[in-house]
Amino acid sequence: MSAGLQGAVETAPVSRLHEHRSYDPADFAVPGGREEEWRFTPLRRLRGLHTDNPPAPAGPVTVDVDPAPEVKISTAERAGGLPGRSFIPADRVSAQAYASFDEATVITVPAEADASRPTVVTVTGEGGTGYGHLLVQAEPFSRAVVVLDHRGSATYAGNVELVVGDGASLSVVSLQDWADDAVHLTQHYATLGRDARLRHAAVTLGGSVVRMGTEVRYDGPGGDAELTGLYFADAGQHLEHRLFVDHDVPNCRSRVTYKGALQGEDAHAVWIGDVLIRPEATGTDTYEYNRNLVLTDGTRVDSVPNLEILTCST
Repeated sequence: MSAGLQGAVETAPVSRLHEHRSYDPADFAVPGGREEEWRFTPLRRLRGLHTDNPPAPAGPVTVDVDPAPEVKISTAERAGGLPGRSFIPADRVSAQAYASFDEATVITVPAEADASRPTVVTVTGEGGTGYGHLLVQAEPFSRAVVVLDHRGSATYAGNVELVVGDGASLSVVSLQDWADDAVHLTQHYATLGRDARLRHAAVTLGGSVVRMGTEVRYDGPGGDAELTGLYFADAGQHLEHRLFVDHDVPNCRSRVTYKGALQGEDAHAVWIGDVLIRPEATGTDTYEYNRNLVLTDGTRVDSVPNLEILTCST
């Protein structure tokens, strides 16, 4: 793990990747593979999702929700503005997904509700191209579990917003169990309120190329985020997980723990773990961890942990 220590001033430079954001895909250059944020990703296998002319939606990619009785389900059109929007896309494909989806699925856990069972969201591809958006709002002092199940064959890009209110507790399990030919690029953006708790688990097993980014930001002190992942890359699969925890509020906690295994020719796993502790984030408690088990020859693992500390030492 690499760490940089700099003076605690508001103007301290943030020498990292996540500062450029926009809802307009044109504000991001088409990646060529040399950029730090794209150098591990096999661009030729993305079927044009990252280009100036991404594929138009074609063929069904369906979203079905089986909600807990206490949870409210609704939809929202992008043109009308999403309720509770809390993020700005951080890369070209995320911005393209936001510009291309027609209708978002909105899951709301009412204030002080305690969901009696998990809410299950099933995304099923039938060979087409799709763009999606999911917004999960856990209102103050609520508790819920949400499971995202991705299956079938598709070229799919989407964004997932997780807004965890003050004192709320939200657990999210995202299962990528696609068919062998699927391409899936997704960004999960989480915002935690005061004393909010997020448990986020990524389980990636299927797909030809899966690139999943998870970001956490804090809106108040006492936020607690635990990000865990499990993945198994088989021959020819590219499974990529990118984590970014932005500590900009005092007295918050984060834990990142990802474990994977690989077997078969050209199996490739990528894990990027970024933690940024800004000058104002005193009292931060953070740790990140990645381990990989290589079962056969011919595989490749890239594991890059980063820690940037802008608070002063005492």
